[in-house]
Amino acid sequence: MIVVIAILVVVGAFAFVLFIRPKDVPEPLPVSPIQHLEDRKQAIYENLRDLQFEYRLGKLSDEDYQQTKQALQKELAGVLASMEETAKRLGLMPTRVPPKPAAAKRPAPTGTVCPHCGASFPQALKYCGECGRAIA
Repeated sequence: MIVVIAILVVVGAFAFVLFIRPKDVPEPLPVSPIQHLEDRKQAIYENLRDLQFEYRLGKLSDEDYQQTKQALQKELAGVLASMEETAKRLGLMPTRVPPKPAAAKRPAPTGTVCPHCGASFPQALKYCGECGRAIA
C-alpha cells in the first residue's frame, strides 16, 4: 500500500513538473525586423577581419585579397542599404531631406574618402568598406 502511494506521488510530481499550461508560457520576445541583417553585417565584418589577418600572415596573394575584400565590401554595402531601407520603411529612422542645390556645383570626386576612418576608395561609395559607416 505504501509503495502504491509512493508511486502515485512520484508520478503526480512528474506530471506536475512536466505539464505546462499555455498561460504559464511567457510571451516570446519580439523579433526585430532587421535583426537578420544586423547578424549578417556582423558576420561580414568578422570575415573582413579574418581576411585581413590571413593576408598579413601571407596566406593570400595581393590579387586574391583585393578581389575577396571588394566582394565582401559590396555585400556589406548591400546589407547596410537594406538595413537603412527597412528602417525607413518601418519608421525607425527619419528620412533624409535632400540638400538644397548649391549655386555653383563642384565636380564630383572620382574617389571616396571615409570621413570616419580615412580609408580611400577609387569609386564613389555610399558606405565605407573598412568601418561600415555611411559616407555623407
